[in-house]
Amino acid sequence: MKKCPFCAEDIRDEAIKCKHCGEFLDASRQPRISAQQIEWYFRKSFIVIAILCVGPLALPLIWWHPQMTRAWKIGLTIVILVLSWILVQMSIDSIRMIKEYYQLLKDL
Repeated sequence: MKKCPFCAEDIRDEAIKCKHCGEFLDASRQPRISAQQIEWYFRKSFIVIAILCVGPLALPLIWWHPQMTRAWKIGLTIVILVLSWILVQMSIDSIRMIKEYYQLLKDL
């Protein structure tokens, strides 16, 4: 028998979860927060919609997400920033091409 580090009750040596307080004794086996318990603004669907609408301005939703690992946060940040940069460059090129097209029409 050993004592639970959370409630100090006696539990078996092989115990993974305390039967008195319900806490997991091994941190690597803790269950993740269920989808219903997570705040609405941390749900995947909301984050995807926010990224599609406001791009990199939605990055705080990723960085404050309680379940996402640091590696995922860094990876998604890099991907979002690179895609945003590519879209800005494409927009600038499109505007330049439209100006050239209108200049050609004006010269006719």
